[in-house]
Amino acid sequence: MVLCVNRTPLGEVPPDMATLFHMHPGYRDSASHFISIPTKVIGPAGLLYVIERELAVTVPQDKNVSILGTDNATTCVIVVIRHTGSGAVGITHVHCEDGVLSLIERVRELSVGFPDGRLELSLVGGFADTRNYSEGVFHSIMHAFHKQPLEVDLVLACVGEVNTTIRGGIHWPIICGVGVNVKTGEIFPATFLDRGPELSLRCARHLTGGHQAKVLDVYDCQTGLHRIGPFNYEPLRGVDLWLQQSDEFILQHLSTSPEVEPPHFSSMIRQTLKYIQDHPFPAVTVFRDQRPLYFKRDEVTGVWVQCRY
Repeated sequence: MVLCVNRTPLGEVPPDMATLFHMHPGYRDSASHFISIPTKVIGPAGLLYVIERELAVTVPQDKNVSILGTDNATTCVIVVIRHTGSGAVGITHVHCEDGVLSLIERVRELSVGFPDGRLELSLVGGFADTRNYSEGVFHSIMHAFHKQPLEVDLVLACVGEVNTTIRGGIHWPIICGVGVNVKTGEIFPATFLDRGPELSLRCARHLTGGHQAKVLDVYDCQTGLHRIGPFNYEPLRGVDLWLQQSDEFILQHLSTSPEVEPPHFSSMIRQTLKYIQDHPFPAVTVFRDQRPLYFKRDEVTGVWVQCRY
């Protein structure tokens, strides 16, 4: 039906983040508490990591995934939805409303048979950036939830001004990554030592215009398989020229928030550009016969390893 605050439906979506915190100061308090939680460094064991424009959903009984996570969110917003009855939980990392409906549907599918329980929504990320990108992302996501035909409780909004600090006169996001404990539903600030298989391939889809395509569901909790593709991406003109540029040039021209990107941003983009150079048409060279790439959890190392399915 609509977004709810303390189980009370909102009549309309607040026009901006400042209004939300003014009208409902409890969100400012809960965000401050969230920020005070020590950041956890998460290794590969039990982790399912999503990048921007991916989503993943699972249940507490999952033997392969114990933590859902994502990071590198500066102007983007991390969305977490959990059903309090089934414990089914999903995460996505987006810069617009795309993927919201898919995330809700997947969590609800895994909650069939649990008549009791409600959907709880947590939003983390975005900051008071000078270009107001985060404001637009927040507003788009809030509207997307508000127009859904069911009630969703907004329980955490660590976004915008409450997720902003100042370093050397520059606004910086405080929290850029979160993890979710699948069994308990606990959400916590996090950074990650491993970001999953075929990262350059997945980033290439986003860098070359994947924002025009749908958000990809990358996990099947029934089979325990991490699934990538199949997809193609738009050819990137001048990729050779991009690879000749300095890290600073790449940072300034391929980020919405170049002042606050993590140190590995340019190297990650450079690796992605090299992948695009080597695989300009992944539908032909990567996804043979239009088959996805499947990965299962290695019981010894905890990392995802490619498998046949």
